[in-house]
Amino acid sequence: MATTPCSARDALRILATAADLADVAVEDLAAAMTATACGTALPARLERALRRSVEAARTRGPAGGPRAAGLAPNPARTEEVLTRLRGCQARLAAAPQDPAALRAMDDTAYTLCVLMGRPTALEAIIAAEEQLAGVL
Repeated sequence: MATTPCSARDALRILATAADLADVAVEDLAAAMTATACGTALPARLERALRRSVEAARTRGPAGGPRAAGLAPNPARTEEVLTRLRGCQARLAAAPQDPAALRAMDDTAYTLCVLMGRPTALEAIIAAEEQLAGVL
């Protein structure tokens, strides 16, 4: 759960979903996850169930619709990445052939897509702007 920032309530929901998928008790899954801090590998079926549960929490709703209830990115982080993207756009406009500017733009657009859980940069930008408009 450390790699997936979320509230305690969302973490418990993800954990419970993964436990259901793996057909184990929540306590057993939590114990197995805790043991990984001591070097014990998480059994493959538990890892698969956990990955599916996290993915389900991040999956958006119907195409073009709002995101499903689940993990929402931190607004400050969203604003940071969106601001960085705007800076990359300006840098790229000033030097369209600069390979470093192209790489920076690609990297930042990808980061925003992952952060917002959207498949394209345009959808991620729209989702980020909508999130920030609701916060401000």
